[in-house]
Amino acid sequence: MSGPQYVERYTSKERGNHWIVAICFILAALSGLSLFHPSLFFFSGLFGGGPWARILHPFIGVVMFLFFCITMVRFWKLNRMTDADRKWMKQIKSVIMNREKDLPEIGKYNAGQKYVFWITVICMWLLIVSGIVMWRPYFAGSFPIDINRIAVVVHAVSAVVLIISIIVHIYAAIWVKGTMRAMIRGNVSTAWAKHHHPGWYREVSGK
Repeated sequence: MSGPQYVERYTSKERGNHWIVAICFILAALSGLSLFHPSLFFFSGLFGGGPWARILHPFIGVVMFLFFCITMVRFWKLNRMTDADRKWMKQIKSVIMNREKDLPEIGKYNAGQKYVFWITVICMWLLIVSGIVMWRPYFAGSFPIDINRIAVVVHAVSAVVLIISIIVHIYAAIWVKGTMRAMIRGNVSTAWAKHHHPGWYREVSGK
């Protein structure tokens, strides 16, 4: 008896870019949290202490943003909201209960994944702009103090929202069995594709 069949979901370049962004996100989050509150300062030890955490944090953030821009350009069309997505959200109870046969046909991404994508896009832009305004000693002195204060608040709020959305993203990837394989090996089983993303499977398989 033949084993399960697989279909490619992500290329090696797409996976590599994703993992660079993911690693930079973890490093940026930990270094940023170490500067956010004294109770979290112990994270700075991972970077060689407080001064190094402060120095490295913005550079890591810039690298993360630049590589995320590749993802944004590559996938923004696939993440545009449709009427099917809005219907999917109205039937979120069926999603939670794993009754996906009752849902509208889903393409490569469902509405939940699309919301995470756009939240990430917005937060990334807010973080890079506010981060540049705050970045000492390079740019901070070029802006009025009130702008710097607003940037601090925007940066903190955006970071918290992004961290929460990424936690949801990771939890969903683990919760839906077979999803992690897509970003580790680049493919998913045909059964997974048919069940979770039938529209996308029909498109890539021609069936």
